[in-house]
Amino acid sequence: MGIDLPLLWAVIIGFGLMMYVIMDGFDLGIGILFPFVRDREERDVMINSVAPVWDGNETWLVLGGAALLAAFPLAYAVILSALYLPLMLMLAGLIWRGVAFEFRFKADESHKPFWDKAFIWGSYIATFSQGLALGAFINGFDVRDGAYAGGLFDWLSPFSLFTGLGMVVAYALLGTTWLVMKTEGRLQRHMRQLGRPITLAVLATIVIVSLWTPFAHPDIAARWFALPNLFFFAPVPLLVVLATWLLLKTLASETHAAPFILSLALLFLGYSGLAISLWPNIIPPAISIWEAASPPQSLGFALVGALFIIPFILAYTAWSYYVFRGKVKVGEGYH
Repeated sequence: MGIDLPLLWAVIIGFGLMMYVIMDGFDLGIGILFPFVRDREERDVMINSVAPVWDGNETWLVLGGAALLAAFPLAYAVILSALYLPLMLMLAGLIWRGVAFEFRFKADESHKPFWDKAFIWGSYIATFSQGLALGAFINGFDVRDGAYAGGLFDWLSPFSLFTGLGMVVAYALLGTTWLVMKTEGRLQRHMRQLGRPITLAVLATIVIVSLWTPFAHPDIAARWFALPNLFFFAPVPLLVVLATWLLLKTLASETHAAPFILSLALLFLGYSGLAISLWPNIIPPAISIWEAASPPQSLGFALVGALFIIPFILAYTAWSYYVFRGKVKVGEGYH
């Protein structure tokens, strides 16, 4: 029995994208939360909590894009053609945000407010653009004769605008719970207070997307509600409710790491729900991973490199987080 290479590559790409959402999500969430924190020293603490790791987090985005090109060139061509504008906005936001991140530490006091605003806008633009792209991906693409046949603005719809806002809320939740874990004192208490309404907003977003998607796409409705799938997939919404309840409970307690772990679990459940809705299509609504895959020889050759490099990425990521573990305090951190 041979190895199903397209399936293995789909797992690798899915893993890479999930790692990006987890690791760059709280990083972008810091910028999203900046307008809710006015104190300069507290903003410095927020920045310093991610300063040692923020640029490495985006490695997973590069890995996902490169893997998509190597394993599913048809999907790469269609998705990038369809989502050209939101992906360019995302990259512009990430670049502007990265520049602001570094210049904020080097600028004198008179210029810091400008770089703070640049950091905020870069974070919001990058996050909202990711949400736009996600909504457009769920809606699907018009593909004819192996090429994207839609318009330049087909990605823009009420659903994609909503998923853009939903992504902002989701990353804000990761940011608040990350700061609960990494900070102390007044800033930590403020994040606990912000975390509760943001958690409820994330739950509302998940519920709305979960209802909107099957109503708009009958094939997704059939996937979730047809028997026996209904019984197999029922644990997902139940676990979402459980994770939300536990998250609200831990935010009201004195625990530090539990809210962040639970927020990761909540986003993972949302991610798994998306995978259930769209599987096995890598170009929604109807092109599967097997139809879009490269030849087996290409998949096997590229797999050798992927299986070599991914353990190194995991190792240095784990090591960097281990080295910079613990609380970030005022006056300490990145210089």
